[in-house]
Amino acid sequence: MARPAVRARRLADDEGQALLRIVRRGNTDTVRYRRAIMVMASASGTPVPAIARLVAAHGDTVRDVIHRFNDLGLPALEPHWAGGRPRLSSPEEESHLIATAKTRPKILGCPFTHWSIRKLAAYLADNPVRIVHISRERLRRLLLAHDISFQRTRTWKESTDPNKEAKLDRIEQVTTQFPDRCFAFDQFGPLSIRPHHGSGWAPQRHPDRLPATYHRTQGIRYFHGCYSLGDDHLWGVNRRRKGADHALSAYQSIRATRPDGAPIYIVCDNLALNKTPKIRRWAKRHKVELCLTPTSASWANPIEAQFGPLRQFTMANSNYPNHTVLTRDLQAYLRWRNANARHPDVLAAQRRERARIRRERHQRWGRPHHRQAA
Repeated sequence: MARPAVRARRLADDEGQALLRIVRRGNTDTVRYRRAIMVMASASGTPVPAIARLVAAHGDTVRDVIHRFNDLGLPALEPHWAGGRPRLSSPEEESHLIATAKTRPKILGCPFTHWSIRKLAAYLADNPVRIVHISRERLRRLLLAHDISFQRTRTWKESTDPNKEAKLDRIEQVTTQFPDRCFAFDQFGPLSIRPHHGSGWAPQRHPDRLPATYHRTQGIRYFHGCYSLGDDHLWGVNRRRKGADHALSAYQSIRATRPDGAPIYIVCDNLALNKTPKIRRWAKRHKVELCLTPTSASWANPIEAQFGPLRQFTMANSNYPNHTVLTRDLQAYLRWRNANARHPDVLAAQRRERARIRRERHQRWGRPHHRQAA
């Protein structure tokens, strides 16, 4: 006796419209697309052998899809993949794998400085502690699942200043309580005459070109910058060198902005030329307090964030012919910047510079994110 022909049940309106959308649009999900064709063809009376030839599938596969549709409806179009091959590694072996990946190879007796996927898989398959057999692809996915990626090594400088906490506390105090009388000073440079790479708008695949070969024949300059926190005003001059006399001149220009004689506070780096005896005597006579940043902690200086836009809009993507033109353009930018201090481009560049400083240190003001309870 011949077995009855398999046919999809009569489609409801919503089911027919859903299947029609999938078939007409050529859904990117190949499994759902082919199963929709099987169901539509069967519901319209097409026999199973013809459907099998249409979708290039086995007849039993077509029958299984039709039976599932008759039982479940449209959810039968969704694939339900099997679990695949059972994992050969236990949770304990995976913990050992992760610990090994985070350990330097030389500590484990291997003669190289970092793991590759091949080297790590080979070591796990033959090591004296615990043998773990795992494919390279599974190893890569397992490392990714535990947020372990192949990264460049980063470096940092840890401040060894014994008065680090006291200096940082004082800087935070004056910048918070006396912003109208708080200033910052620092040297930006060295500035050399050479092509500086950057970015800018250009036709696609036709970027601006800068010469790759050059000669530095005009020496260097240093921009001695001053910044007023209360007025958000940045100014300064280019000098041939760093020197205590130039630092004193900058301090005097800062003092001249507050001729009322009230005390002012200048945040500056802990360089010897910024705090010579002559400068200290002058500061004491003119009610100027020098708030020095700790050693190797120049990120605490508020002017550092201002140097980011200065570098981006005057040095990046440039090729100045000489220092005269560089100085002229730098001063032109300062005039524009002070007239447009709240310009979105300036604020965005400042945020990027502050984010870069925080990212390099993973800290704010050189402090841990959370203070430990006493």
